[in-house]
Amino acid sequence: MPEFYLNFNDANGHKCSEDVANEVKKLKAEKVEGIIIDLRTNGGGSLPEVVKMAGLFIEEGPICQVQSRGEKPYTWKDKDKSVLYDGPLAVMVNEMSASASEIFAAAIQDYKRGVVVGSTSTYGKGTVQRTIPLTPERENTIFGAPDKNEDLGSIKLTLQKFYRVNGGSTQLKGVTPDVVIPDRYEYYKFRERDNSAALPWDELPKADYTPWTSTISSDVAANYFKNNPSTTLGKIKTTLDLLEKQNDKEYSLNIVKYKEEQKQLKESYKQLEDLFKLPKEMLVKNAVPDILAADAPKDKVDKNTAWLKRLSNDIYIDETVKVINNMITQGSTAKAN
Repeated sequence: MPEFYLNFNDANGHKCSEDVANEVKKLKAEKVEGIIIDLRTNGGGSLPEVVKMAGLFIEEGPICQVQSRGEKPYTWKDKDKSVLYDGPLAVMVNEMSASASEIFAAAIQDYKRGVVVGSTSTYGKGTVQRTIPLTPERENTIFGAPDKNEDLGSIKLTLQKFYRVNGGSTQLKGVTPDVVIPDRYEYYKFRERDNSAALPWDELPKADYTPWTSTISSDVAANYFKNNPSTTLGKIKTTLDLLEKQNDKEYSLNIVKYKEEQKQLKESYKQLEDLFKLPKEMLVKNAVPDILAADAPKDKVDKNTAWLKRLSNDIYIDETVKVINNMITQGSTAKAN
């Protein structure tokens, strides 16, 4: 999911919660044993859509809290008791997952509904903004009488902060995944916490909610991967740590020594790229309703083929599939017992 979208101009337009629900129904028809929701680099979107989408996977209850300055907190709730999908669930995030993505991941984590997988933390945007146009609606205001075609721009004001159901804000700290996977952008300084003017972290009283109960434990799955670290991921982290040190490195003015250092640096980048390649591609295919017809337009076929190819070589999806498989194994063991 690239964003939590909603067509504000058309009540019957696309809504991400409805589109995701349709995709889940397709997967259930094929009797899938686990679902992964990929929110990597998802910058956010509609708050009501987040609430509805989280409601597809939990029973009714609060999803997040919002507070304006000087006012009591308001709780956004899922009021639908039905659950569309109750099987193993994982949510993928990275340091560019922000705002609505963090609300969704935090809700799944706080309810212990699934396992959150990703880099050390998400972006950390826990604030709500409103865009206010500066162009006057009427002439003869204190601004004067602007040309009808003149656009004076707009100003964006931060009006609220939102909080997890456990009371903690996603501001600054973001969401810490249950299973941390080293990311190639880990050391780039662009998170909210890297902004010197960012609002501080704080918390509210915990909302009244009931964690998910199941024979499948998200804690067990998370602890398994903490106690059984991947050798490849360990090598990736070691290489990333090495490259991160280059950011503040002093370079020698000796040309021979400088060239040797650059050679070693290029080798490290090459090693990193090799580590990100899976030794064996995953088998990835479309859901049956999405299989393209033989006479489908070539550009659409090419786009779909490239997408499947990209997924089949994604080491992060591969690791998340392993998390899902652990949860499936838990469920099978519970049934056997």
